[in-house]
Amino acid sequence: MVTMVIDQCPVNVEEDKSVLEALRANGIKIPTLCYHPALKPSGSCRLCAVEVIGKSGRAVTMLSCVMKVREGLEIKTSGDLVQKARLKAFKDLLQLAPQATVIRKLADDFGVNLGPPPDGCIRCRLCIRVCKEIVRANALKMEKRDGKSFVVPTEGFCIGCGTCVNLCPTGAIHLDDKESVRTISIRDEIIGRHILERCEACGRLFATQRFLSHVKTRVLPHPDVREHHLYCPTCAKLFSSRVKSSSKLL
Repeated sequence: MVTMVIDQCPVNVEEDKSVLEALRANGIKIPTLCYHPALKPSGSCRLCAVEVIGKSGRAVTMLSCVMKVREGLEIKTSGDLVQKARLKAFKDLLQLAPQATVIRKLADDFGVNLGPPPDGCIRCRLCIRVCKEIVRANALKMEKRDGKSFVVPTEGFCIGCGTCVNLCPTGAIHLDDKESVRTISIRDEIIGRHILERCEACGRLFATQRFLSHVKTRVLPHPDVREHHLYCPTCAKLFSSRVKSSSKLL
């Protein structure tokens, strides 16, 4: 057994063990992705950095998975140096696997802020333009966050039409119809959540209440006196065709 100091506390640890093994044996959590006890450590992920006093007498970070314990060794498992090393390691890993949720989850567990997650958005602004120029709902806008531009919702403006979802070239905006409710989102932000209406003919859920109301207020007034029905596009087309066929027979 040898005595080393971990976060200012003397502890006895087994010889010929790595610092990482000693830390875990003493209940101290250290982030790792490339480590496995059955394999020789490689230090590839570089997440297990700890602070030690180097040969020059200055504090430096070293990888705990490849460093062996020794008598009198003093290490710190937290602090500015450790946090800086972890942040760099996490960001390097994200460059290799930007969509890997396990990396972000591990960073969250150890209090490392990686900034906003990747969302697949290429900032083409098609969604913003169509919502403003065609739909005229103005439910999306660009906003600066940490020096970067992001497409974000304007709260309360979405009408649930789904045009932005259909037009997005990368699939960054998502639409989910579940239990009579339509949810449109980008990243983890809700653009709009709406009740869906059923077609009076086929019973299919087909449009949101706000979208139908929006269309009704946008179309030009028409002096008709016909009874209006709530039909989905398929049924509306079907009934329209039948009316036209009947009128030709008269």
